[in-house]
Amino acid sequence: MTSSGTKGFDYVIVGAGSAGCVLADRLSRDDRVRVLLLEAGGPDTDELIHIPAALGMLFGSPADWGYRTVEQSRPGRTFAWPRGRTLGGSSSINVMIYIRGNRHDYDGWRDQHGAQGWGYDDVLPYFVKSESNSRLGEPYHGVDGPLHVEDRAYTHDLSRCWLDAAVAWGLDHNDDFAGASPAGAGLYQVTCRHGRRWSAADAYLHPALDRPNLTVRTGATATKITLSGSQAVGVTYLRDGQERAARAEREILLCGGSINSPQLLLLSGIGDPVELRAVGMDVRVPLPGVGRNLQDHVMVPVVWETRDSTDVVRDLLTPDNLERWRTHGDGPFASNYGEVGAFLNVTDGGGRPDVQLVGGATALILNGEEVPDRPVFTMNCYPLNPQTRGTIRLASTDPQAPPRIDPRYFAVPADMSVLVAGLRAVIGIAHCAPFAAHLARAYLPASDDLDGGVGMDGMDDAALEEHARRWSATAYHPVGTCAMGTGDDSVVNADLEVHGVERLRVVDASVMPTVVSGNTNAPTIMIAEKAAARIAETTSG
Repeated sequence: MTSSGTKGFDYVIVGAGSAGCVLADRLSRDDRVRVLLLEAGGPDTDELIHIPAALGMLFGSPADWGYRTVEQSRPGRTFAWPRGRTLGGSSSINVMIYIRGNRHDYDGWRDQHGAQGWGYDDVLPYFVKSESNSRLGEPYHGVDGPLHVEDRAYTHDLSRCWLDAAVAWGLDHNDDFAGASPAGAGLYQVTCRHGRRWSAADAYLHPALDRPNLTVRTGATATKITLSGSQAVGVTYLRDGQERAARAEREILLCGGSINSPQLLLLSGIGDPVELRAVGMDVRVPLPGVGRNLQDHVMVPVVWETRDSTDVVRDLLTPDNLERWRTHGDGPFASNYGEVGAFLNVTDGGGRPDVQLVGGATALILNGEEVPDRPVFTMNCYPLNPQTRGTIRLASTDPQAPPRIDPRYFAVPADMSVLVAGLRAVIGIAHCAPFAAHLARAYLPASDDLDGGVGMDGMDDAALEEHARRWSATAYHPVGTCAMGTGDDSVVNADLEVHGVERLRVVDASVMPTVVSGNTNAPTIMIAEKAAARIAETTSG
């Protein structure tokens, strides 16, 4: 199906990321419906996508949109925002950590934002339905779902040392962050199968590709939603240099994520009238919330030079270990770098965690600016419930031009206060045995205080804040730009239908009214599972 004419389908799904792959699979199981899945990127055939430890090589590759934010006033620089541009979307380039957040997140969606049916007890069955966990089971985990989740096939010894130190510091050992509570320290489970990345494309899309009622078009960049009055009737897209069109007889489902879904709505004249007119767009549906409410977790690294140890990247990613991974699916190439971490409360002593820690035995991220010439261990810290809100806006009417991404990092001082308290917890844990014995000196933030090799004790809040502004990076969790709810700035209702437009839903992380307290991939898959069930229910009804 490669002609430039209009071809009819029941459902047109825009974006083959974590949510789009779920919808393509679930909806096409009904052989009476025709499903078209459009993906701007290419197929996920690059071996680097499937090797966990190769994730850093995917940033800036053809599998990455390569977005950057506008300059952030408080750090005084732009931020790289990697987002997946291939089958599987960001689940094909992420750190693979399996986290759901906690009960308070989802009950808050329901109670504070009017998202009825999205409380924790409502969404838990869809997490369970999606999951096939190699170790954990009921009542919190599934064992026969499409998404494989496992204990990582390789964990560096220093990650285990850090875990022991965190427990010595006072955290509980938690071997199930997605169970009754995420609080405590532990090794992260990952979305892998036998040491191989298991993306949403692996889980949902590839098993469905042989269905005659499912059409997948890669290299297809959506440019506009076609409206007939108040109804969404089709999607125009660019492919092979030609503008093409696809008609949706039932619904159009936007699954482009927190950047591309609001961008496509705006390009279709759906958004704030003032902002649309400012870039020369005609207003079709006034909906001020489109592109607003942007939230992201911002993370800050603490890094130490280590002794009597190794660095995963510098020392262990060898040809022999690559062959070991290819043959057995284990060894250092099965590391996701973010091997160990914790959820803890650093502000009011309450039970709800307000900080997440993620680290491992290498230079984990560091903005891509710093490549240490010695073995290091990194522990990243980020506040879980940021108060700052940013925006996604059009830079022009050109659908191929990247939008203006402005997360407004650190615009609300309370976010920095939580971060500084979290960094102090990271430093405190580093003093504890057995981890402290492996630290030679502080690497970042650099400090003359080398107390036992840990350092940084003498740094005041201002110094830690300066470190945060210099070395902070996205934690890759943008949400909220097509928020679900009943408020003035909401974009979709509890069924994820766009306000004021018939036959159009948004199904991805952009519908989260607030960011969940942790990584966002598993919650995005849950959202799509729940949406697919609702669509099927509506159709059969």
